[in-house]
Amino acid sequence: MQALQPPSPTAAPPTPARPPLRTRPGIPPGIPAQPTRTGRARAGGESCDAHPGTSDRPLRALVVTGSVGAGHNGAADELTRRLTALGLDVSCRDFLDTLPRRYRRLLQDGYEFSAGRLPRFFEWLFQNEEHDSVVRSLTLHLCRLATRELGRWTDEGWDVVVTTFPFAAQSLGMLTEDGALHAPTVCYLTDPAPHRLWLHPRIGVHLTVTEATAAEGTARYGVPMAAAGPLTPERFAVPLPASDRAALRAELGVEEDRLMVLLVTGSMGLGDVTASVDALRAVEGATPVVLCGRNDRLRRRLAALPGVVALGWRTDVPALMGAADVLVHNAGGLSFTEALVAGLPAVSYEVISGHGRANAATLAAAGLAPWPRDPQALADALTTQAARGRVHLDPLPAHRQAAHVVADLAREHRARQAPRRALGRVTSRFASLARRA
Repeated sequence: MQALQPPSPTAAPPTPARPPLRTRPGIPPGIPAQPTRTGRARAGGESCDAHPGTSDRPLRALVVTGSVGAGHNGAADELTRRLTALGLDVSCRDFLDTLPRRYRRLLQDGYEFSAGRLPRFFEWLFQNEEHDSVVRSLTLHLCRLATRELGRWTDEGWDVVVTTFPFAAQSLGMLTEDGALHAPTVCYLTDPAPHRLWLHPRIGVHLTVTEATAAEGTARYGVPMAAAGPLTPERFAVPLPASDRAALRAELGVEEDRLMVLLVTGSMGLGDVTASVDALRAVEGATPVVLCGRNDRLRRRLAALPGVVALGWRTDVPALMGAADVLVHNAGGLSFTEALVAGLPAVSYEVISGHGRANAATLAAAGLAPWPRDPQALADALTTQAARGRVHLDPLPAHRQAAHVVADLAREHRARQAPRRALGRVTSRFASLARRA
């Protein structure tokens, strides 16, 4: 077994190139403005926080998420909160509400079943989305079906429309291409690895969490992307006081001289988690603390293993990341982004197929998280990452952060619309005078 010393309490191969997508000329990688339009739908819901509009917030933003996993909703919720703090009237809505019930179940249950139980099939689906294929044609057909209801939503007079869900990006691009959407559109990629499903040449701005994702996506697809920073609550960046750290570790049963490895498995508890836990149990000095999400069967199975702390759905993840010494993830989604904000060093291991493997490759190539392939390599990676201590991302200037980019686009769109509205009022007045004459 590999001995591992915990740090003090204070503190892959590159993805092969794909054929580029066609894009409109003249869109810079920063904040390109593109006209768009807006529709009817319920505001908020279980998937994202509702922020009803008020008369003193004239700029209006529509945020479209997708309730497949928790990552898209998490980013949408935080963006909604930040835009509201900037004075915008924001509505956050679920893309799945634009689809017939059978297609909603297909996206939600199909993702969980294929990614969790049919990894080779899920990888095949993921790869076939990258080029023109039957799989991609079916996906685009689904996105076309969604445009009918989504078009009603976007008809409600928004100044900007943003999505954190790849299927919604395709539908918004279709509406823009059809001339049905004229307000600026933004797609915020929640994955570290860019993928063709996230991209549409008629989306005005593509934003990413890190510079590495933006550079890779721009080079691979020819679609300009810009890093806009993480969309996670600010509390992840707040250091956990030493007394709270000690109390939480004691509550979990993790001794101070042990290395606390926080193993995250997403909201569904997907992947070969048991293999990861077995590998962590073999590392001398390490205690795996596993976040099983809403997968209670997985939690019960792991809780029976000696030396393992298995947890269900938690609302104190910032504190858990503050108490942990290193993070192990298998997908590279929201939990990894939260770890970036917390400065918690991370390792990719036993990653799920499809976007999990793509994300791990991007993170390894960028030096953000190593991707070991066997238990011994995992132990070595844990040693290296734990020795780094807390390392935080350099903050971006405010004007480059996602909420400010979106607010600026809304402001520019409103300014462009003002002369048209004034002209419309004058024309209407003259028409009224002509009728009276």
